[in-house]
Amino acid sequence: MEAFIRVDQFQFIKVQTQILINGHASVNDRNVLNALKSLASDKVFNLFTNLDDEQKRLLEPIKEIEDTAQGDDFIRKIKPYVIPFKKITEQSLKKLFPKAKKLKLPSLVDIDLQELSYLGWDDKGTNKKYLIVPQQNKLIGFSGTFTPITKKGVCMLCNHHSEVGLFMSEKKGKIQGTFVRRGNYICQDSLKCNENLISLSKLEDFIKLLNGKES
Repeated sequence: MEAFIRVDQFQFIKVQTQILINGHASVNDRNVLNALKSLASDKVFNLFTNLDDEQKRLLEPIKEIEDTAQGDDFIRKIKPYVIPFKKITEQSLKKLFPKAKKLKLPSLVDIDLQELSYLGWDDKGTNKKYLIVPQQNKLIGFSGTFTPITKKGVCMLCNHHSEVGLFMSEKKGKIQGTFVRRGNYICQDSLKCNENLISLSKLEDFIKLLNGKES
């Protein structure tokens, strides 16, 4: 069976798994627990369209999760079917950011590509953040200034309350010699942001914003 679960869907399933574990640890009413199982199962299956029988069998055990051991075992079994983030080479990186002459690829040795919906890293020397996002079967890159703030806020990408900073990207305006700056507050920690990203909708909205195509 080929990989069919997007990373954001995988993170969503992990959230539902934890909800079931927490529910069984705090609720004794069997009717409530059965409703919780049914709801979690429905939410997970509704992530997908046209699942085949083998894929359904892989996901069905979510209904039986009651404790951490069962949850960990379920996540371990479905993870091989998560579509990993596309591997990036130094050559492909140069194509994404042709103006960044000294830019180096961040170390991916300890990064699990099956946990990434997007890749983000900071260049402390230039006060910039770089983002690489899959779109229409290819990778696109964005760079911009990044200014961390001292108080927590809501991240534009994962919609979680966390330590954020203002990411601002600059593009040429319609009038020659002018520039337009666009951006929003996003997580300082891109890996943590990926863990919290359970839907691509906000990420897609951010890409539209940076491209000047926001509604």
